[in-house]
Amino acid sequence: MQNYGTVIYMVALVAIFYFLIIRPQQQRQKQQQKIVNSLEPNTNVTTYSGILGTIVKVKDNTVIVKIADNVKIEMLKTAIAQVTGEEEKE
Repeated sequence: MQNYGTVIYMVALVAIFYFLIIRPQQQRQKQQQKIVNSLEPNTNVTTYSGILGTIVKVKDNTVIVKIADNVKIEMLKTAIAQVTGEEEKE
């Protein structure tokens, strides 16, 4: 009878671990992949390092981001933390 309690305790720990740690991480990864796949020119973005800029060109694994007048940097698509949604008017 005591073995059943141990098994139930272990199953409960695994379930708690899954719902509090694994599942939210999977959802964040899906959201990040969605952001990376939706990148296009003239979109304002923020990087994980805190750089704000506008995408100028999208390549296979990288993007060129304009961060100031005549200043463009090339970075990995995975470095983009969020899309701000406001598009730059030229």
